[in-house]
Order: sequence, then C-alpha cells, then structure tokens
Amino acid sequence: MSNSEWNDAEANKLPEKVAELEKNGQLPKPEGRKKIVVVGLGMVGIAFIEKLMKYDVKRREYDIVVIGEEPHLAYNRVGLTSFFQHRVVENLYLNPKEWYTSMPEASLSYYLNTKVTDIDHENKNVSTSAGTTVPYDILVLATGSNALLPRHTPGHDAKGVFVYRTIADLENLIEFAGTKKGTTGAVVGGGLLGLEAAKAMMDLEDFGSVKLIERNRWVLSRQLDGDAGGMVVEQVRALGLDVLLSKRVGKILTTEDNYVEGVVFEDGEQMECSCVCFAIGIKARDELARKAGIKCADRGGGIVVDNNLATSIPDIYAIGECSSWENQTFGLIAPGVEQADILAFNLTQAKAHSPRIFKRPDLSTKLKLLGVEVASFGDFFADRDGPKEMPGRRGAARKASTNETRDPVKKLTEGAAPPPVKALTYKDPFQQVYKKYLFTMDGKYLLGGMMIGDTKDYVKLVPMAKNQKQLEIPPAELIIGARKDGEDGDDLTDDTQICSCHNVTKGDVVNSVKDGTCKSIGEVKSCTKAGTGCGGCMPLVQTIFNKTMASMGQEVKNHLCPHFEYSRADLFNIIYVKGLKEFADVMKECGKDPDSTGCEACKPTIGSIISSLFNKHLLDTPRRGLQDTNDRFLANIQRNGTFSVIPRVAGGEITPDKLIIIGTVAKKYSLYCKITGGQRIDMFGARKQDLPAIWQELIDGGMESGHAYAKSLRTVKSCVGTTWCRFGIGDSVGMAVRLEERYKSIRAPHKIKGGVSGCVRECAEAQNKDFGLIATEKGFNIFVGGNGGAKPRHSELLAKDVPPDDVIPIIDRYLSFYIRTADKLQRTARWIENLPGGIKYLQEVILEDKLGIAAELEKQMEDLVGSYFCEWTEVLKDPKRKALFSQFANTHENINDTIEPTQERGQERPSYWPKESVSKDFSGHQWSELSWQPLVKSEEFQDTPTGDSKAVKRGDTQLAVFKVKGKWYCTQQMCPHKRAFVLSDGLIGDDVKNNKLWVSCPYHKRNYELSGENAGRCANDETVNIATFPVEARDDGWVYVKLPSVEELDSVLGTSKFTIKKSETTDPFEALDKKLKAMNRKGRKGGERGAGGMDW
Repeated sequence: MSNSEWNDAEANKLPEKVAELEKNGQLPKPEGRKKIVVVGLGMVGIAFIEKLMKYDVKRREYDIVVIGEEPHLAYNRVGLTSFFQHRVVENLYLNPKEWYTSMPEASLSYYLNTKVTDIDHENKNVSTSAGTTVPYDILVLATGSNALLPRHTPGHDAKGVFVYRTIADLENLIEFAGTKKGTTGAVVGGGLLGLEAAKAMMDLEDFGSVKLIERNRWVLSRQLDGDAGGMVVEQVRALGLDVLLSKRVGKILTTEDNYVEGVVFEDGEQMECSCVCFAIGIKARDELARKAGIKCADRGGGIVVDNNLATSIPDIYAIGECSSWENQTFGLIAPGVEQADILAFNLTQAKAHSPRIFKRPDLSTKLKLLGVEVASFGDFFADRDGPKEMPGRRGAARKASTNETRDPVKKLTEGAAPPPVKALTYKDPFQQVYKKYLFTMDGKYLLGGMMIGDTKDYVKLVPMAKNQKQLEIPPAELIIGARKDGEDGDDLTDDTQICSCHNVTKGDVVNSVKDGTCKSIGEVKSCTKAGTGCGGCMPLVQTIFNKTMASMGQEVKNHLCPHFEYSRADLFNIIYVKGLKEFADVMKECGKDPDSTGCEACKPTIGSIISSLFNKHLLDTPRRGLQDTNDRFLANIQRNGTFSVIPRVAGGEITPDKLIIIGTVAKKYSLYCKITGGQRIDMFGARKQDLPAIWQELIDGGMESGHAYAKSLRTVKSCVGTTWCRFGIGDSVGMAVRLEERYKSIRAPHKIKGGVSGCVRECAEAQNKDFGLIATEKGFNIFVGGNGGAKPRHSELLAKDVPPDDVIPIIDRYLSFYIRTADKLQRTARWIENLPGGIKYLQEVILEDKLGIAAELEKQMEDLVGSYFCEWTEVLKDPKRKALFSQFANTHENINDTIEPTQERGQERPSYWPKESVSKDFSGHQWSELSWQPLVKSEEFQDTPTGDSKAVKRGDTQLAVFKVKGKWYCTQQMCPHKRAFVLSDGLIGDDVKNNKLWVSCPYHKRNYELSGENAGRCANDETVNIATFPVEARDDGWVYVKLPSVEELDSVLGTSKFTIKKSETTDPFEALDKKLKAMNRKGRKGGERGAGGMDW
C-alpha cells in the first residue's frame, strides 16, 4: 500500500498553499496562538497534525509541538512489508522532512527519539526523557499500541522471538534471519498482520520455509467466514506458505544458550523452527495516562474517551489505538484517522458548524495479502452475529429482531432464531473468486459483505452499506451486473427492424445519414418515418443516428449567431485576453462584419461576458443597447407591460422592519405580492415610471437589488439549520447568507440558483440547484449542476465533507469555470452534461487543478466580488439614468393598464391573454393622408453602435422611434402577437450583407423588419405584421414622422382599441369551481376563517 493512501491529499499541498498565502500577504499572524502538544508521531498523530494544519492554515489559531518516541518521522506502518525490499526508512515516510519545515513559522515543531514520561495536567505541561518540560494549552495523546507477546508462554523471551510492529522490529528480524539461512521461520497468528509478517519472512529468502500457525479453522477469521477464509488458505498455500490450522503454541523450545529451536503445540505435536514472530494482536499504550490519573478502561485497556474524543481531564484528548471508546479499542488505522479528523475539525471549524462526534467506525478493509485480493465491508458478520443496526425507519431494528417475539418453548428447543438477514453468495473455484453480500430480508438495503479475488466493487459498495440508502436495483445486480438490453444498437445488424410501425431497419437509418440525406434527427424521422408512429423506438433511433454521425467525423458548429463565427466560450476568452470592453470593439475584432449592429442573440451574450469580466453599470450608454428589457430596466417585465420588484433577501432571512417596508411599498403602489420559490417577496405590477420611486423607498429602508431580472445569482435558499432546527448539524442560514452576499450581481451565461440544507433531510432542496450544500458531520457536501425547469436534473456530488473554511474557494472556481466555458443561455445542468468527461472532468479541474488555472479562477471571482455595487442605488444617484424610466420620450403623460385588471383573492392581477394574435394587416394599411409631424427631440437619442430607441405618444397611439447608425425608423409600439406595447424596448438586429434591419419583440422574439420593401413584416411569424412610417431628423432639433391625423391613427392603432378585456377570456377554473360547489367543498380562498377565527 502506498504511503499516499494514508496522507491527507490537501495537506500534501500545504507547503505550496503556505508559500502562496505568504506571497500574497494573506497568511494570518494573530497574537496569542494556543499551543497543542501531540504525544506520538505515528500514523494517527501525523493524521491529526495534517488535518489541523489544513483546517487552520487560514486562521493560524494554533502552534503544534509533536513528541515522537521513535528516531524516525511518521512512517507508513501499514506498508512495513515493503521495507524488506528497499531497507530505506525514508521511503516509508508519510511526509518528507521538508514538509515539516515548510509550515508557517513556529506553527509546527517536533522532537524525535524522545519519550514523554509525565503529564502535569494541573500546570498543563509534559516532561520528557530528555529532561525538558513542554507546556500545552491542549494535549493530544496518540501513543498507539504495543504488539502482544504471550508472556505466559514458556520461551517467549528466547533469542529468535519477535513481534511485527516497528522499524526496529523489522531491522532486528532481518539481522537475525541472516544468521539462520535455510532454517524454518514461523509466524503465529493468521490475521491481517500475521499474513503480512509471513510474506515479509518469505521475501527475506533467508528461511528455507515459512509456516503460518493459526488457532482457528481458517485465516482472517475476524474479516472472513469459513468459505472465504478457506479459499484464502488454498491460495496462500499455492504461493508456498505452509499454513497450519487449529493449532495453538503451548511452549517455545530453546537451546542451552536460549535460541529458539522449535515449538510445542497444545495437542503435543512438535515443530522445528529457528524463529517465531508473534502477530496475535495489540494492547493500547495507556501507561502514561494511567500514571497521570486519566481514566482508563479496566478491561482491555485504553484511555477512556467520550464522543468528542475528550478524556476525563479537561483539554486532554486521546485518539487512535491508545483510546477506548465505549469499551472498544480499534486495531485498524482508519478509525484512528477518523478520530484525528473529528478532533482537528472541532478545534477549528466548529465555530461555524456543529461539532462532530465520533460514532461507530467503519471497519471495512481491503488488502492484497501474499498476492491475494481480500476485502470485507460494512456489517460483514451480520448473518452470524445478527445485524448491529437495521436501516430504515426508527425502531426497525426492534421489528427485525425475531428473538423477542418467538415462543419461549421453541426458543429453548430450537435455539435462537436466525438473524433477519439474507445472504447472496457467488463462488468461482476456477478463478478463485468469492463474494458474499448481506441484505435485509426485503433486499432493499445492503448491510455488508466480503470478497476474495475480485474486489473492484469495494469502493462502490462501502458507502452503500455505510450510508444505508435504499437500493435502486435488485441485489443480484451487485454481483452479476445489470442485464444489457441492447439499446445502444451496436450489436444489431443492418437488416434488424428497429421501427415496427413503419418497418424501418437499422440500415435505413444509417444509410440516410451516410449518404447526406439526413443531417438531423428530425430529417431522419421525415425521410424514414422511424419514430413517427408510437414513438417507442426513438431512443434507439437517436442512438443510432448519434453514433453514425460520430463515425463520420461530423461536427456540429456552435457559432454564437450569424454575426460571429465563434462560440460563447471562444468569445469570452478573446474578450478576456484582449481586454475588450465595448460592443463595437468586439464586433471589429471578432465579427464577420465590423460595422454590424449585431442582433438579439449576440448582444445580450456579449453584454453578459463584458459584465462577467468588468462589472460596469448596464444602463450606461455603451451597454444599454445590449440588454434585454429586464436588464434594461433592472426589473422583470410582465404580461401587461408592468414590472416586478424583488429586493434581495439573502438566505431567505429577513427582519420584521424590512417586511414592514416591503408591505408599505406594496400597499402604496398597489403591487400584487407573492412569495417566490427562492424565499423572497415578489411585488408585481410596478409601472416603469414608478420603479425609481419604489426603489428609493426600499433602499432607504436598508434593502438592495435582488437581481431577479438578470442572468446572475438569484437566491441561495436555506433551511433554518442549527439556527433553530433540532435536527440541524450545520448553520445553513449563515452559510447561505455568506454565499448569496458573495456572489450577488455576478453575471453568468444563465441564471444561477443555490441552496444550503443543514442536514440530510434536505429541506432547502439543495440537490436541484446550480450549486447546493448539504451539511454533514464533517462539513458540507457540495452538489452542482442541478435545476428544475422544463428538463429537471438532479445535481451531482462535486466534493464531499468540505470544511466550512474551504467551501468558498471551491465554489469560486466552479462558478468562474462555468462563466468562462458555458455556451450562451446554458444552465449549469446542460453545461456539465456537455463537458467532456462530465462531473469527473469537473472534479479534476476544480479540485485537482488539472489545468493549472485554479488560482486564476479564484482571482477572477475575487476581482468580481470586489467590484460589487447595487445597480439601483447607482441609478438613483444619477438623474440621467433615472430619466431612462419615463414611459414616453415626448410627454410626461402616461398610458396605464393595457390589460384590464382582475380582482382575485384580495389582490389585483392582469386578465388572461386571449389565445389569438391580432391578424390585421397593419403594414399594408392604406392611410387617407400623411403629413410630417414633429414628435420628439433628437437629443433624446444617443449615437451608439447598438442603436437607440424610445416610445412616443400621439393621441391614444403609442409609437416606437429608432435611431441606428444615423438613420431613423418608426413603427407602431404594439406587437400584435400578444397586444403588448413594448417594441421600443426590443433589441435591434441587422444583416448587413442582405441590407436587413429588424427589431425583436422583448416578449417572444417576433422579429419585425424596420426598412426596405418588406418593412413591417415579421420574419419568424407570418400571421403578424406592424405598421411603419417615414421618419427624419431636421435641423430644428426635432424628429419628424409622417403620420395620418390623430383621429385616423387612433382608429387603427389607438391603445384603448387593443386593451385586453377580462371578458375576452374565460376563467380556467370555472368548471372546477362548479364541481367543488356541487360537492359542497368550496375551494378555500384567502381571508376565509375556520372555527375559532383562525385564518386559513
């Protein structure tokens, strides 16, 4: 086993991290740091030091002094056997010597070859064999254990008797074996350590033979049953190890000068040997603690610790093999490392998270012993001893125990009932493979198991047993695998029928693609009719199509729009590297036509990229023409042309005072209120011209923009976590508030939503968010790439058990990488699905820094976070920006309610849209007479590369006037599709090559041509069109439009003529309400009261 398997991976990088923090001046140097003294520099001691240093590197609360009894730095005791090959102690070091000296100054110092002799807990210091006294604030005992030597056995002290525990033990064994070449060596104990020792003695090649003596009927009896242990015996015997089973050593025979010459077994049989190595167990080293008056276990030994690893003396802890938890000591490294992690976490992270407690450890093991793969996991003896715990509902364990309810007579005559466990066993004597998995009686939960020969599924099965999650597959699939349904099409011949409705073969689909007839799945359906019947064959047809396209090397181009031959990710990198901050510069540098105005696809994308990189105000002249209506007015446009207002409520936490402010504003401006899914309050029906006044009151009340209108972070939803909940183990509100405050306003390819749950009950629904955190005992699990919407996706685990201090850097990297590489309007869910390698690749980039850009991603986010400003606050400071919110550019008069309001549940909402569009031929309408009318001052318009537009009012008619590269255009303001008066807020697009210019309706992207012989035509919906009028700017400073009389104009385009009436649509609940009334179960409406006067 390599040393790195026992290292904390992040601790390995500490030297680089410390150097980076020091270089950037970010290494804290607080006064009054506490001193932690660690007694024992073994595997558990160094694990504690690594984890504490990792957790504390950004805090620097502690300095550590470690005192080791051996002359070596911490080494890999599990990998001792390899020492027989290389004989170099340094090869076993868990960390090189340089690692210890690369920590921050005074943070880590060590003593070697020094034994702690006394603990003075009253004065808080320890004394050493070197005569030094070391003071401590916190003392951690990691003294480990000694190998057992049977001192009751005669001859146990003979020359040639060894234990297998330390480097010194191995060096002594090597030296002795060199003097006994060709003789027999014996190992007593057939457990994990015994098999390791036997292999080591065989590798020495000094002994003529090596014999393993085991008192049980098979080896590894603590991990394996008889069948599995017997198979291991067969395999190790075949490798040359002589295994003696059911044998106990009664006496060691010695020569006159006390050298080993053989053993006598308890059954009287004798065996010649020159060397005996005992590997029969360990005993906790608790003598130092006993001497100091620290409570130790009477039976079995060990320093008694509670769930927090604390001993009976304050500020003294014990971890590893020297500790006794619930009268148990653990001879495996993994529980000790877990204890080390818990203690390090609690000393550093518990200020921002619930303290962790030590629970029943996972005793799963996976080793390669004498070339044989062996593993056991979970509750691997549940069928023999009964299950330790039963998964499922509380009390399930009591229900599972049949012993309590059996007839007492049967209990006496038939014995105890079999455990409520079923075993699934696979045994292959030819390949020497054995697997036994244990399940609950219903097969819904995996309890544990053991494996010989084939252990590749160990990593997958351990968490399944440990987490006790209900299985989603039949138990048999864990051994024999899932049945392949043949749905990938690879094993189908060309004459195989894949669509029975239309008798289409695989060859029909393949040939239609290969001959160039079909280049999309839609064309395949049209050409071959496959999938146009019942549709059941479509998954297979899609797979065959995809694989055929791939085999031909076909590339699907991902250009942003006709104006750019680059993807969004390509443009991001170009803009970033070249520092392009204006749309015109981007078009000149990257566009197909440097003089183009762009279109409704590329403008918002480039605007988003520029905001993601440089974070300038959206309403400033160079950027305003890039924004869709929501960003253009910093609010979400609604069906009736009004807007919604959503102040930020970070983490869903809000004070009563702020609730009162929201209520006051909503009441004053008659706004419809609704709680959002992201735990905020949405106020609907705000008129554009009222937005500044509304936000002035909100900001004066201490609130700020919620960016609900932007492709940016919306909310970080939270449950109450440890703030209030009795089940919470993490401060979900505190973490959610910190995350939302950090990432607010940051523009991205699409909206971003977060969530933080304080425990696995997952009340914040963090696993369907773009990023989500779920508190665990060790920190937080970070999930990414989830979303609801039209195509919901469950998020995937990015990182597990992340300490609170390390959450921000990981999410910084993740969001920065998403902003850099995603396609236009691509949610994180689709982005991860399309990443080569998916979540695994993302983990390599974000967690392992595969591309070497992690530091740059963090810096990019830090720069963005540092540039934050509330967009509405800045608007209110600037009269020019405030002026942009006027309804019309030529008058202070307003036209309200273009959709008749409907009273419902105590609030007012717009009536429903009628189903049909206005099909009148506005563009072809023949006006009786037109004359030039001055409508608006030309100074109202800006000369920008993206174009400018304003709404104007004449009589009851609303018109839209556009200025694009010095030319003027005028149309009706109403989009006939939904009778929405919004065209002046649409994005302007062009096709320079074909001399086309259009405005795109901000509601549903109907594109209306502004000039030429097809002026007024809708390019993507032939059922609608708009009226256009001649327009020109004159020297008197006015813009003139050639219009009919006010009366004639209003008769055709007047606002009141197209106001949507409530009577035009029907109530979708009318039939339901009648049915409920007939059933005498009237649907409860807001304000109704039940018995006792309680509000519903």
